[in-house]
Amino acid sequence: MKNYQVLFILKPDHEPEELKGLYQSLQDNIKKYGGEIENAEEQGKKPLAFKIGKHAEGVYYFVKFKIEPAQIAALNSDFRLNELIIRVMVTVE
Repeated sequence: MKNYQVLFILKPDHEPEELKGLYQSLQDNIKKYGGEIENAEEQGKKPLAFKIGKHAEGVYYFVKFKIEPAQIAALNSDFRLNELIIRVMVTVE
């Protein structure tokens, strides 16, 4: 297993309860592919450097995890299909 980090920028127009459910579903998605969550933290609402669609700010969420490299493509594809995510970036630690 390799160490990875993922940074999500989520749409800012959701209630805190909805965001907590979304955070849990993102972590469950990682676990679905055999990943192990090491650290997850909400970094809050921040302005974007430039507008993405109609959004000038986003909610940042950061997760460190371990997973087999062969699973990254499928995991990244699932993240990109989620309509509540503005941007996602998965990197090797």
